[in-house]
Amino acid sequence: MTAGAQGTSNAAAAGLDQFVASFFEVWSADLFGFSTGQVVSAGIILLIAYAFRALISRIFIRTAARLASRTGTTFDDDLVKALEGPIKIIPVLLALFIVVELLGFEGEARATAMRLQTTLMAVMVFWALYRAVDPFEHVILPLRGAFSIEMIEWFTKALKIFFALVGAAVVLELWGVPVGPILAGLGIFGVAVALGAQDLFKNLIAGLSILIEKRFAIGDWIMVDGVVEGTVERINFRSTMVRRFDKGPVYVPNSKLSDNAVTNFSRMTHRRIYWKIGLTYSTTTEQLGYVRDKVFEYIMTNTDFAKPPEASSFVFVDGFNDSSIDLMIYCFTKTTNWGEWLAIKQDFAFAVRKIVDDAGTSFAFPSQSIYMEDMSEDAEIPEIVQAHHPRDWGVSRDGRGESEEG
Repeated sequence: MTAGAQGTSNAAAAGLDQFVASFFEVWSADLFGFSTGQVVSAGIILLIAYAFRALISRIFIRTAARLASRTGTTFDDDLVKALEGPIKIIPVLLALFIVVELLGFEGEARATAMRLQTTLMAVMVFWALYRAVDPFEHVILPLRGAFSIEMIEWFTKALKIFFALVGAAVVLELWGVPVGPILAGLGIFGVAVALGAQDLFKNLIAGLSILIEKRFAIGDWIMVDGVVEGTVERINFRSTMVRRFDKGPVYVPNSKLSDNAVTNFSRMTHRRIYWKIGLTYSTTTEQLGYVRDKVFEYIMTNTDFAKPPEASSFVFVDGFNDSSIDLMIYCFTKTTNWGEWLAIKQDFAFAVRKIVDDAGTSFAFPSQSIYMEDMSEDAEIPEIVQAHHPRDWGVSRDGRGESEEG
């Protein structure tokens, strides 16, 4: 090797040594009381933990889901999915622990770092409890014989609020904020709020009474006179959402549904048909009996109608109206479905019409008889000149009973 080449090699080695020395000098430089290397390493660890938290939680979730799929229940599967969010905090917690040890915190700094770790741990625990409420709801659904679905939903909502409030209280206590004086202050503040929120508490208590009494459930068709009629879609703490038949939602305060009479059509055992059929006065007694017996026979032999003693059925001559002899029909169908009931009622109407026709009589309609009276000395008894629908004849303004045609 020549002297020039040897000199160049020595200069390069000296430059490299100088670069390494400068790097370690910068790496060891003081920054906020720590070396630059410690701060950079801590930042990299936290960044990696945050970047890979989703990947790590996904790996854990897949493993747990694979194990849960081997059981015969779906509770653990739902629980694993619910805990996916809280599990993402675990990599951050581990990274924070490593960073604290790496930076060598001492005294107040270490206490603050440990408090931060404990806070994240509390958030993870209560977040997991909050998310686990929904899978727990599916577990207690078999108890809906003793508790309605609405009561279970209210219980789960209250449980979520409880975990959220307790978690917030724990975090405040960890950071030295006393919860007791806050609650005492809220108690005084709550008195003032309660005076202005009486309706809120009234509706809350009314909602509880509705659920306990089981007046109605989601999906029921209800009617409250002067308030609303429709299908119940949601029962909240303050109000109940009822969707009218024109598809318009109505939010009714629970107090109105608790204090007023509620008709629950969905709990009908049968659906009623109540008619009054008017027959003409020319109908004979035999014809009346025929119509009555055949209509009653139709009800008793048709499988769509409920029979006594399951439900009452009556077909009787009910009275003498101005223009008709009234036949009362009172019976119940087995179905409570409105569409099916309409179809049964239509077939029944066709059958009644045929029975009346077969009897040789007819239905009555509003009519009146008009008499013409001759006031002369040789006048005979009044003569019936019309006994048809009043639209065919009129009465003149002088009240003599003449037709409009003269």
